[in-house]
Amino acid sequence: MAPPCFEALFSAPRGLLGTPAGCPARCLRSPDGAHAGFSLRQGRGQPRGVKVPSAPGSRPAAAMAAGLWVLLLLLPLTAAVYEDQVGKFDWRQQYVGKLKFASLEASQGSKKLIVATEKNVVAALNSRSGEILWRHVDKGTPEGAIDAMLVHGQDAITLSNAGRILRSWETNIGGLNWETSLDTGSFQVASLVGLQDVVKYVAVLKKAAISLHYLSNGHQKWVEHLPESESTQYQLLYSHGTGVIHVLGIVPQSHLNILTFSVEDGEMTKQIRVAAPWLKSLNNVCSVVGEAVLVCMDMGTHSLYVCSLETEQEMKQIPLQLLDLEFADGFQPRILATQPNVISASRTQFFLQLSPSHFSLLQYKHGLLSHLRDFQQAALVSFATTGEKTVAAVLTCRSELKPGGSDGLHAGSTLEDSRKQESLTCSNQTYNINLYLVETGQRLLDTTITFNLEQSGAKPQQLYIQVFLKKDDSVGYRALVQTEDHMLMFLQQPGKVVWSREESLAEVVSLEMVDLPLTGAQAELEGEFGKKADGLLGMFLKRLSSQLILLQAWTAHLWKMFYDARKPRSQIKNEINIDNLARDEFNLQKMMVMVTASGKLFGIESSSGTILWKQYLRNVRPGSSFKLMVQRTTAHFPHPPQCTLLVKDKETEMSFLYVFNPIFGKRSQVAPPVLKRPILQTLLLPIMDQDYAKVLLLIDDEYKVTAFPATKNVLRQLEEIAHSIFFYLVDAEQGKLSGFRLKKDLTTEESWEVVIPTEVQRIVTVKGKRSNEHVHSQGRVMGDRSVLYKSLNPNLLAVVTESTDTHHERTFIGIYLIDGVTGRIIHSSVQKKAKGPVHIVHSENWVVYQYWNTKARRNEFTVLELYEGTEQYNATAFSSLDRPILPQVLQQSYIFPSAISAMEATITERGITSRHLLIGLPSGAILSLPKALLDPRRPEIPTEQSREENLIPYSPDVQIHAERFINYNQTISRMRGIYTAPSGLESTCLVVAYGLDIYQTRVYPSKQFDVLKDDYDYVLISSVLFGLVFATMITKRLAQVKLLNRAWR
Repeated sequence: MAPPCFEALFSAPRGLLGTPAGCPARCLRSPDGAHAGFSLRQGRGQPRGVKVPSAPGSRPAAAMAAGLWVLLLLLPLTAAVYEDQVGKFDWRQQYVGKLKFASLEASQGSKKLIVATEKNVVAALNSRSGEILWRHVDKGTPEGAIDAMLVHGQDAITLSNAGRILRSWETNIGGLNWETSLDTGSFQVASLVGLQDVVKYVAVLKKAAISLHYLSNGHQKWVEHLPESESTQYQLLYSHGTGVIHVLGIVPQSHLNILTFSVEDGEMTKQIRVAAPWLKSLNNVCSVVGEAVLVCMDMGTHSLYVCSLETEQEMKQIPLQLLDLEFADGFQPRILATQPNVISASRTQFFLQLSPSHFSLLQYKHGLLSHLRDFQQAALVSFATTGEKTVAAVLTCRSELKPGGSDGLHAGSTLEDSRKQESLTCSNQTYNINLYLVETGQRLLDTTITFNLEQSGAKPQQLYIQVFLKKDDSVGYRALVQTEDHMLMFLQQPGKVVWSREESLAEVVSLEMVDLPLTGAQAELEGEFGKKADGLLGMFLKRLSSQLILLQAWTAHLWKMFYDARKPRSQIKNEINIDNLARDEFNLQKMMVMVTASGKLFGIESSSGTILWKQYLRNVRPGSSFKLMVQRTTAHFPHPPQCTLLVKDKETEMSFLYVFNPIFGKRSQVAPPVLKRPILQTLLLPIMDQDYAKVLLLIDDEYKVTAFPATKNVLRQLEEIAHSIFFYLVDAEQGKLSGFRLKKDLTTEESWEVVIPTEVQRIVTVKGKRSNEHVHSQGRVMGDRSVLYKSLNPNLLAVVTESTDTHHERTFIGIYLIDGVTGRIIHSSVQKKAKGPVHIVHSENWVVYQYWNTKARRNEFTVLELYEGTEQYNATAFSSLDRPILPQVLQQSYIFPSAISAMEATITERGITSRHLLIGLPSGAILSLPKALLDPRRPEIPTEQSREENLIPYSPDVQIHAERFINYNQTISRMRGIYTAPSGLESTCLVVAYGLDIYQTRVYPSKQFDVLKDDYDYVLISSVLFGLVFATMITKRLAQVKLLNRAWR
C-alpha cells in the first residue's frame, strides 16, 4: 500500500488568486435602510421574521403530504430571534463605497451630506455622526453606474445607465420624486438650467442630441439633434440664466463648434466655428469663466487661449511666460473653475494646475489675465460659496511633498519603480486646509484645519468644502476629505475629526479569522509548563505565583462584570481596544483580518465589529488579486501569530508577499522572498519550521518552487516528504488542468493532465475542500442497521464548466470530480439547458451546486454524494494512489424559488454538529438550509427503513421559510461572499457575510446542546437545590431523633 499523502488544494484559473465574486443584484430598500419586505413583531413570545408567500398554482396531494411530513420533521430545527436578542450576538455595518459625487449643504445647521458612489449608491450621510440616513442601491452592473449628480434645494438629480435613466430624489427622506427614461446615446454632461432667477430645468447633453427636462416632474420640454455629430465631439454645455444654452463641441486638432439654443423652444439661434488646431479635447483642459468666456490650455505653446462664447469668433492667445508660470515636464495641466449659481455667471477666478503639487489662482476679467496667488505645495484645491462669498480651499502638506519612496509598505520593488513618479507623499502625513478669498487671493485668518493621517502613506484624493456664515458675518467651514484608501474624514476647525468612515470595507476580497491571544494569566501558565524547572522549590514558587495571578485576574473580572452591568451595551462595545484583547472561555471572540480591493488591511474584533488596526499597502493597482494565509496561529506562545498576504498585479502578473502580525497589524520582522516571476499557485503545507510557522510553497510560471520560510530544517523536511506533496494548476483560457508532484531537489514534474475543449465549454470554477474541515462520522447508519461508508477523499476537486454556446437550447453546465493527485475522473455529469452563474459548495463527501435551468426557467440545486459502499476499503489511512474501486455517486436535483448571491457550508470544531447551507439571497437575507433537505437518498415513497433512518420524503421544491433567515431584518446589500469559522463550542459556527455591507453572527445548526440557554432559571434551580439540602438536613435530624427515641424504649 502506498504511503498516505497530503495535498494543499488551493486553485483558481490561471492568473487569478481568489474566489469569483457573486452575482450582483439590485437591492430595494426602504428609506430607513431596512429591507422593504421585513416586518417587526413586538413581544417576547413572538419572534421577528418574515412571511414569504408561496408560489401560486395547484399541487398534487402526494406533494402536499410530503411537504407536511417535511414540516413535522423540521419543527425541532426551526429557530428565531427575539427582540431582546437583537444585536446581542450579531452586528451589521453599512457602507456606500468610494465617493464619485458629493454635495454639502451651505448652512451651519446642516445635518446631511448627499453622495453618489462608484458602487452605484445614492445616499445621505448624517453630518453630525457619519451614519447613513437613507441609501438607495442600484444594480451592481454598468447599467446602474451613476454618471452625474446635481443638487438643488431639496432635490437631488441623478443620471445613470449611460444617461438613460433620469431620477429625482427627495433629500430629506430619500423618496423618489420621479423617474424618466431618456433616448439612447453616449452621455457627455448634465447641468441645471435657470430662467428668470429660477432654476426650472435639467439639460442633458449626449453625443448627438441635447434635451431639456422640467425639474418638477422630469417631463421633456424639447430635444434637438446636434449638427455634424459624427465628426464633432460635443463635451461641454453652459448656461447662466440668460435664456440660452451654449453647447461646445470639438473636431480634434481642427476647430470648435459653439452652438446656442433657446431655452424656451430649443431653437438653435447661433452656430460659430472657431479654429483650434492645437486642441484635442475639452475635458479638464477647457472651462467657462465669467460672462461665458471659454478658457483653454495649450501645452505646446505654454499659453492660455480665451474666447467669448457670445461675441468672439476666434481665440486669443495669452502666453504664461508673462506671468512667470511654467509647466512641469510630462504633466497634463488642468483648469478648475466654479459657477456658484446656475442663474448667474461663473466666477472670473479659476485654478490652473501646473504640476501635481503646484496650483495657481488666476483671474480673467475685462480681457485681462492676472495672477492672484501661487500655491507651491498644494495637494488638493476646491471652491465653495455661501451667500455672496466664494472662497477657495487649499489642502497643503505641512512638510515638503516628495516623490513616493519605499517605506516598507509598498508593493514590492517591481511594482514600485513603475509608479514612483505617479504620486507624491507627505513625509509626516500632516496636512493643513486654508481658505482664501477668490477676489484677491488673500488668506482668511482663523480658518486653518490641521489633521493627521495614518503613517501608512495614504494621501488625500478628494476635497469637499461646506462653508457657511457665522453670526459675526465671518466665514466658517467644515471639510470632507477622501483618501486614496477610500477613507472619509469629516473635519471641523481647528482640526477635530467629527467622524470617519472606512468605505474600502465595501470591497472586501479576502477574509480570515484568527484566534485571539491568551490572557496574561494563561500566558503565565503556558510559560510555566513550557520551561524546565530548576528544582522542586522553584517549581512550587512558580506555581504559587501563577495561582496568585489567576486569583487577581478572576477578582478583576468579577469587578468588571459588576461595573459593566450598569452600562448600556453600546458603551461596553466601544471600550474594546487592542490592549485588552484576550481569548474568551469558548473562543467565540476572534480577530477578523480583512483585505479590501484598495489594498487596505483591517483587524476587526468579531463580537462588536470594532476596527482595532488598519494598514494600507501603497501602490497596489486596481484589479489586483489577493490571497490571505495564516502561517502561525496564537497557539504557539510565545511566538506571535503570523499572516502572509500574496498580492498579484493584474497587468504585469507580478506578485509580492506582505507578512504581518494579525493581532496588532504590525509588519513582521521576517523578510519574505523577493518574487521575480509571476506566481501561479500557492500551497500552505502542514509542516512547520522551528518557530511553528507553516511552510508556504510558491510555484511560478516556470514551475519552479520557492519555500517560505526556507530554513535548513524546512528544506530537510521537504526532502523527506517530497514524494507525498502534489499540486495542480488550472489554465482556464486553454481549458487545461495539470497535476504536478514535488521532487526531493524541489523541482516539479508533471504527473497528469486533463484537457477540456475550449470551443465547446470553458472552466468556470475549481473547488476543493477546506483544509481545516473535520469529519466526525465515517458513515451513515442505514435502516437495516448496516453502515454506508462515506468516500472521504481529501484530494477531490470539483470542476465546473459552462458551454460557450449561449443559445438557450444548447447551453449546459458540466461538473467533473477529479482526484487532484492522480488526475483520475471520479465522476462527470452534464445539466443540459442550464447556464450560470454557478455557486458551489464542496464538503465532506458531497457537492452542492446551483444553476439556472433555461428550459423550465427556474433555479435548481443539484447534490452529489459519494459513498464507498457497505464495506470500507481502508479504515486507517487514505491514499489516492491506492483506490482501485470508484465510489458510488448518488445524485438528485431540487427546485429553488430564488436566485442566490453566495453560498457556504457551516463548519464546527469537531464536525459533530449537523451541516447547514448558508445561502445569500439577492434580497440581502441569509437562509440557513439544513443539508438534510438536499439529501439524494430522500425516498419518493417512504418505507419502514427510510422512516427508521429519519429520511425526509422527496419533494422537488425547497421552500424558503422566513424563520430560517439568520439575519432577520439586517439585510446585506449586494452580497458577494459568506465566510464560516469554527468556535470553541461544537454547537456554534461563526458567520461573516460581506458585500456592500458586513454582517457577523453565530448559527447553531443543531441548537445549543452544549450551553445553557440565556433564559435558564438560575434562581429556581438554586432554590430547589438549597431546599433539597435543607430538607435533607432536617430529615437526617428527624431520623436521628427517631432512632434515639426507639433506643430508649
